[in-house]
Amino acid sequence: MAEPEYIVESECGTTEEEKSSSASSEVVIGIDIGTSQCSVAVWNGSEVELLKNTRNQPLIRFDVPVDNDIPLGEVNYHLSHKHERLSGASILNMKRLIGRVDTDRVVRASKNFPFLVQTLDMGVRPFIAALVNNVWKSTTPEEVLALYLAELRIMAESKLKRPVKDVVLCIPVSFSRFQLTQIERACTIAGLHVLRLMPEPAAVALLYAQQQQHMLRDNTGRVSKRIALVFNMGAGYCDVAVAGIDGGVTEIKALLGSEIGGEDFLQNMMRHLLPIAIQEAIHELSFQESVQIDVDLGHGSRLCKEVKREEFEEVNEYIFFKSGILIVQCMHDADVDVEDLTDVIVVGGCSCIPKIRNLVENLCEREIYQGMNPLTAAVYGTALEGALTSGIDDPLGDVDLLTSQVTTLGIGIRANRSEFVPVIPRNTTMPVHKEMIFTTVKDNQTEALIVVYEGEPEMEDENHLLGYFKITGIPPALKAVPEINVGMDINASNELSVLARLIIPGSRHPLVPVMELKMPTVDDGHSCCAEVLARAYGPTLDSMIVRRKNHSI
Repeated sequence: MAEPEYIVESECGTTEEEKSSSASSEVVIGIDIGTSQCSVAVWNGSEVELLKNTRNQPLIRFDVPVDNDIPLGEVNYHLSHKHERLSGASILNMKRLIGRVDTDRVVRASKNFPFLVQTLDMGVRPFIAALVNNVWKSTTPEEVLALYLAELRIMAESKLKRPVKDVVLCIPVSFSRFQLTQIERACTIAGLHVLRLMPEPAAVALLYAQQQQHMLRDNTGRVSKRIALVFNMGAGYCDVAVAGIDGGVTEIKALLGSEIGGEDFLQNMMRHLLPIAIQEAIHELSFQESVQIDVDLGHGSRLCKEVKREEFEEVNEYIFFKSGILIVQCMHDADVDVEDLTDVIVVGGCSCIPKIRNLVENLCEREIYQGMNPLTAAVYGTALEGALTSGIDDPLGDVDLLTSQVTTLGIGIRANRSEFVPVIPRNTTMPVHKEMIFTTVKDNQTEALIVVYEGEPEMEDENHLLGYFKITGIPPALKAVPEINVGMDINASNELSVLARLIIPGSRHPLVPVMELKMPTVDDGHSCCAEVLARAYGPTLDSMIVRRKNHSI
């Protein structure tokens, strides 16, 4: 067995002085959970410190080998060798599976993984299994993540020689609230308390703001306001943000994300060639024009082929096209033109791909910002956010920063039979409270069903169903006369509350008490929740749905 990647020191090895110091000061770590690798950082009082394992590696593979001599699903924290990953004895790419149901497109695509992805195709969470001694050991993506996070926490405690409980994590922009809930639950199981879940490009923007703040402090005169575009593409996700920077204040103007990334490059090349040696070939093509693939296929056969960069770019043409669309759309959402941009930042594991860099530079008409490490920028930002949320003593003003966040997806309800009507649009600054007036769809309608979704498409069945509740006791009246006030509130911690009250025109007080629920209200995801909704109300569903006031049927 390979040597441990780090050594966990026993608490009995710490001195009384160290224990006293640990008890008197709380520490918040930042974690960047990537699809293929992770990193941990902390604010040490004067700067961000990147925590390394005993191999002196700041970037730790997110491969989870499953061994026969450890409990089911346990993280055996050694380097996973290539033969383990290909044989199915190692679990990887958990970030793409977290909080998804087995009918999800991403889950279906994951069936190409060496380990087993078990699905029932009925809208429930998938199970995963690793092959150990010809026996499949089954677990869930959330359990694997929890065990991995526990290992990262133990590593941080070993390095910092103090307990670690609080954490700030980066998350992809496109994550649904179900996925965020599963991330928080995994942290709880791992003994971590989540202070903030921060969109990855927003974390990078915070690091950029600190750098600009230092420039302001070190130079005479005032630095003008800056607008930065952050393009982040890792192994599993691609995110774009436009941020306005004024001193230490970061205003996120727009966020946009998609489920494309380096894993899609890999899958495309696997279909184009063979699922062997492709990952290394893609990496080498970032730095040279061609790469030679030489693979022993067994039984005296070999595959020898030269793969050129142009071939790689042609095979993945759609991914590059979609990446460009994200950039253009995000600038449009932020109401920012190319001429307004001060800097363009490209980060993530795919940031070294020449086609990606050329694409961003050509669309933004700017050279790429060189002031940060593209592989660690996000975790540096989470460490800074951790320092801010913990309220550390900062006499020198090193983290005198402020960040405003926006909603990553729209929140609304089903109305007008099957339409999605957003009450809180995407890219709304948080915290926020919004209200909208709806009404009945038929005469003498005495009940109304408030069905809450998260997403963007106009049709409700293409979005994430968060939950539903019923308003009863509506006095008989002609359709469109009663007014149903639906309010939504998102606090600074991104917690969503939905409330509704019935108002009769001419009355200054609600006829029924306010009904308020935290969302999401179900755990199993969109498909299962939709099935429960259909089973509960069946053909009467459309007659109970509201419509927007002054909206014709």
